[in-house]
Amino acid sequence: MERTDLTEAPLRRIANGAAVDAPVQIDSRARAEILIAVLLAVFLSALDQTIVGTALPRIVNDLNGNEFYTWVVTIYLLTATVSGPIYGKLSDLFGRRPMVMFGVSLFLIGSALSGISQEMWQLVAARGLQGLGAGAIFPIALAVIGDLFTPAERGKYQGLFGAVFGISALIGPALGGFLTDNFSWHWVFFVNLPVGAVALLIIWRLLPPIKHPERARSIDYLGSVVFAAALVPILIGLTNKRTLEWNDPLVGGLILVGLAFSALFVWVESRASEPILPLSLFRNRSISVSLIAVFLASFGFFGAIIFIPLWFQTVLGSSATESGYQILPLLAGLIVSSVVSGQVISRTGRYRWLIVVSMALVAVGIALMTQLRGDTSLGEMLPWMVVAGMGIGPSLAAFTIVVQNAAPFAQLGAATGALTFFRQVGGTVGLALGGTLFGSALIRELPTQMTAAGVPPEIASFAPSGAGSDFSSIGDLGAQILAAVPEQARAAVEPFVPNIVNGFNNAFSLAIGSALWIGVVAAIGATAATLFFLPELPLRTHHGPARAESAEAEGSEPAPMVAFD
Repeated sequence: MERTDLTEAPLRRIANGAAVDAPVQIDSRARAEILIAVLLAVFLSALDQTIVGTALPRIVNDLNGNEFYTWVVTIYLLTATVSGPIYGKLSDLFGRRPMVMFGVSLFLIGSALSGISQEMWQLVAARGLQGLGAGAIFPIALAVIGDLFTPAERGKYQGLFGAVFGISALIGPALGGFLTDNFSWHWVFFVNLPVGAVALLIIWRLLPPIKHPERARSIDYLGSVVFAAALVPILIGLTNKRTLEWNDPLVGGLILVGLAFSALFVWVESRASEPILPLSLFRNRSISVSLIAVFLASFGFFGAIIFIPLWFQTVLGSSATESGYQILPLLAGLIVSSVVSGQVISRTGRYRWLIVVSMALVAVGIALMTQLRGDTSLGEMLPWMVVAGMGIGPSLAAFTIVVQNAAPFAQLGAATGALTFFRQVGGTVGLALGGTLFGSALIRELPTQMTAAGVPPEIASFAPSGAGSDFSSIGDLGAQILAAVPEQARAAVEPFVPNIVNGFNNAFSLAIGSALWIGVVAAIGATAATLFFLPELPLRTHHGPARAESAEAEGSEPAPMVAFD
């Protein structure tokens, strides 16, 4: 296979000297191989968020680490979220290839260390290293597509990233259970190594380094430190909200500290020569509206992904693996609509109404799910999930196209990193708010539903409160209730156990519905933002930063020349 010599790549200046045509000139086979490699890397990163869940009980049992249970997942999400925008900016300064190779390598090292961990603290530390690597993979992978394909072409390929996320969510729990049961939990992490090595090799061989020789390559160290100081307390505070109240210092206190550092971060970035998150991006209306809409839409997306499987497991009595399959209609709608929407945008060059309709579908789909009751069947849930998935899918591809089409080429990585960041933080905020609504609704509904189920007041006191309880299946709930009843009272309580279970399921379902309302309201906000404020810029049919006119019209600085070696 012959590769074009990028040092001889023709550079065509636009009249104002602010743009270049065809920044990456490689043959179609190389492009296809690079696309496969970055999709593999994204698949590994996404899979790691779902495959570990089913293995966690075995891991905690083997490593005796109940006190660190939640941190195995939390530390990965924390480090990946914090590092994402920083990697995006560094890829603009030093090229995609070194940054994505560094990220994949760090992810594989973290995977290997996770697999050989002998203590829980070792696993948590290794998962943090994995997250630091994963933080580079998704935003830079999207930026690589921005380098290789014009905005008019990207839709055909960006939709595949949404499909990858849907597939990873589908097979992750089942694969985690299979590896844990038939080999050991260590292989949940070791399975990353061969696939990641293939992706790393292809990226190293084929992805050309992109350089900006005329730009100062100063790293915004102060901005990076302040950014982490702002985000880490906020994310930890929102995570702690699952078990603590908003006025607890470990929740509200940490969030206030993070907000104070956020204000300092804005001040620092306004004075940095190469800010990790250029504030000029937020003056671009296409980008700012997209970031707001993605942030809000993530409320519904993350809420559905977390709360609906919880309902399957608690009310329908499904296992964790079964609940993964039961949410397949939502994932199927997501995968199909993500791919189709990308194709539609590429063929028509238009995206605004597709985005508006998709945001409205998210609102409708999540609103239907708020109607959950204790006797709701899986068949009733199926069309609700399909509608929600069909709305979520296009948002995964379309907003990336919009942002990359509007951003100056020299800030493509930073803009893509910001989009990924707002999506992740939006989901975290949405889950914290939804969790608050769920907890208060469950406490409020339990007495009413127990009475409606025919449970006498003196017996209702033995019903589960839901606070801090882990009811993994409906079949076990009755046994758990009896086990918690003093032996002398069991004869009186036992006849009412089916009534208690019925009342608890009704209250639990209503509480889930209340939690999902935050996603409905946020999706309506995203619909309004895109309907009234999102402009529709023509998709560029050339590579590179040849968009000075539209950039200047929206308040962005035109991008400088780029070169390749």
